[in-house]
Amino acid sequence: MTELFRDDVLIAILSMAAVTVAMRISGFWLMRYVPATPRVKRMLGALPGSIIAAAVLPVVIHGGLVAALAVAAAMVLMGLTKSDFLAVIAGMGVAALARYAGVAG
Repeated sequence: MTELFRDDVLIAILSMAAVTVAMRISGFWLMRYVPATPRVKRMLGALPGSIIAAAVLPVVIHGGLVAALAVAAAMVLMGLTKSDFLAVIAGMGVAALARYAGVAG
């Protein structure tokens, strides 16, 4: 427990927190100077989907068939129910069932 309270660990944690806060604040600050044209609004509207795709695609590519099945199940349920929670549960359930069934990858 004392490892967490070493000076270098606390400095690292506080530095990462400061950088995170600075990045979030700077985004809001910089967007004050960007006119909200229809094109910018479309780009900002598409951004969350792009971030999700960038995070999920490597998992599907490197995770094999089990990961692909789990992501597909989560996507289908999300499309049907619009519930993040149910989509995550479905993805985890499909992955667990696939592993239990002996699906490779």
